[in-house]
Amino acid sequence: MSSGLADGLEGMNAEQTAERSRWIALYVLCAGVLMIVLDVTIVNVALPSIQDDLGFSSSSLAWVVNAYLIAFGGLLLLAGRLGDLIGRRTIFLAGLFVFTAASLACGLAQSQGVLVGARFIQGIGGAMTSAVVLGMIVTMFPQPREQAKAIGVFAFVASAGGAVGLLAGGILTQSINWHWIFFVNLPIGLATAVYSRRLVERDAGIGFREGADVPGAVLITSALMLGVYTIVKPAAEDGWGAGRTLALGAVSLVLLAAFLAREATARTPLVPLRIFRSRNVTGANLIQVFSVAGMFGVFFLGALYLQRVLHYDALEIGLAFLPVTLIMGTLSVRYTERLVMRFGARTCLFPGLAMIAAAVALNHRLGRPSRSLACYTA
Repeated sequence: MSSGLADGLEGMNAEQTAERSRWIALYVLCAGVLMIVLDVTIVNVALPSIQDDLGFSSSSLAWVVNAYLIAFGGLLLLAGRLGDLIGRRTIFLAGLFVFTAASLACGLAQSQGVLVGARFIQGIGGAMTSAVVLGMIVTMFPQPREQAKAIGVFAFVASAGGAVGLLAGGILTQSINWHWIFFVNLPIGLATAVYSRRLVERDAGIGFREGADVPGAVLITSALMLGVYTIVKPAAEDGWGAGRTLALGAVSLVLLAAFLAREATARTPLVPLRIFRSRNVTGANLIQVFSVAGMFGVFFLGALYLQRVLHYDALEIGLAFLPVTLIMGTLSVRYTERLVMRFGARTCLFPGLAMIAAAVALNHRLGRPSRSLACYTA
């Protein structure tokens, strides 16, 4: 009997150890997300200082953000598929390495071209990391309640990274210089890589024998990159009705149509089109696209508005946006799991979207100088 009791206690201790390791692994993965979000928000706060130091024009300054977005948006699907083929942990670690190395290059940049090029490479690393991390979390926590809690932690870290980025961007830019907003990624990236190798279980992936659909990857990556470029360059400079805008937009749509045709006939498609028969999948992805695009616009244009119109310094810009991330973080970690488990994700979604729409509408009223942007964006 004593032997059986000992075996039972040993098994219980093993389960507790495995459970603890799983949650620690979650926090390590979230550290990688923290670095990505930290970089996005910290750059927005420092944009005016970058413009003054490197001599960007008002239009070319947008490329500090756009170069990242083009690479990030264009490579997400390909990075996710590579995670399926060769293992999500492998892609996650590779993305960390690329992002951290590019952050070093950004911090050392002394010219516009070097900074924009390094930001593009950062976008590649960010896409590789972001494309697989949520899939890793869902796989680690298959039970609905645990999964909701884990995703709540993920959302909290993402929003907390925004808050830290806003404050750190203001403090570093004002007390030292803007170069240090990129150097802060180095210790986070290195520590995350080391602990990920130790704590996150390696997944083998399904292997290239299942097919990588290289033509599909080329088509969708080209279509997305060209589409984003069309929006941020010719459309912004020449207008939506300009010949160059229409021509590039048409080419982007043709490439997208070719990708859809390829996926409908490919033996191992990059994105099986049947998944879009699910209204939940289609709707969730559309909502994510528009909400993320809206948040990027608020942070980018808001930072310039606060600096150029209201004459905020870097720290004040960070503090002005702080309510947004604090509210998101508090709701994510304390209430999201309870609300979703009680009312369902769909019921919680629509009030959230309504509040976002109301906040965006209020932001449009910011014409004359006002110090109330934080209230509107929150």
